Amino acid sequence: ALTVVLAAAGCTTAAGPGGGAPTVTSAPPTGVSADSHGWNRQRLKGAAGRHTGVTRTAKPTVLNGLVGAVFTRNADGDHFCTASVVDSAGLNLIVTAAHCVWDPKLGRRSDLVFVPGYRNGDTPSGVWPLLAVTVDDGWSDHADPDMDVAFAVVQAQNGRQVQQVLGANRLGVNRGYRLPVKVTGYPSSSEVPITCANTTTQQSPTQVRIDCPDYTGGTSGSPWVTDFDPATRTGTVVGVIGGYQEGGSTPGTSYSSYFGDRVQALYDRATG
Repeated sequence: ALTVVLAAAGCTTAAGPGGGAPTVTSAPPTGVSADSHGWNRQRLKGAAGRHTGVTRTAKPTVLNGLVGAVFTRNADGDHFCTASVVDSAGLNLIVTAAHCVWDPKLGRRSDLVFVPGYRNGDTPSGVWPLLAVTVDDGWSDHADPDMDVAFAVVQAQNGRQVQQVLGANRLGVNRGYRLPVKVTGYPSSSEVPITCANTTTQQSPTQVRIDCPDYTGGTSGSPWVTDFDPATRTGTVVGVIGGYQEGGSTPGTSYSSYFGDRVQALYDRATG
């Protein structure tokens, strides 16, 4: 879900979002055991029961306004990833995929800005440079797909922190694998964000998946939001597009590293 981005020391590449296990809607041919192909009865039943969400252009709501495109240098360039505001004591934190902001071979990308609410060249909520980035050692050392998550502190603008301007989603950890979520992000090929709602499923003990069409390059880092609160018009982030295949290899299925104890520890480091 990350498009190619040229850097001074080289270039960072990643696959588009989606891919993985096929959807099976019927039993294996007669005489062929499902288990012999890695499909047991429970997995067959789960695959047959999956449905694809509907992807639409995201309206400019308070919740969608917490999501922004990640650019190099300024909003005049190409956007290549997505991030969103997450609640913190410093009121200055965003969450995204680690592969958006840190290349294990080259280190941290130092020229990035967060543009929440970006639409057709407009920057209604400002341009927020990334000041500090926190990734897990497993990611920085060997691109561990189970920790393809990053938190970043953004610079205050006009004396105000980003959360003071926009509000923030809460961080949710150890919430399980099956949750109704809304995923909003910025394909690199579009100047407006897209959104899709569906129920997540388990890809593995450390990875979660969602089936939503059109999540192409640029949507890495898109937040998976559950528990929408009508009073605050915010929710709880339980994933970001990334992880397995750096988010996936086809546009119809996207992945996230499971938000468990390690993500909580990473958040604690970022806010400490």
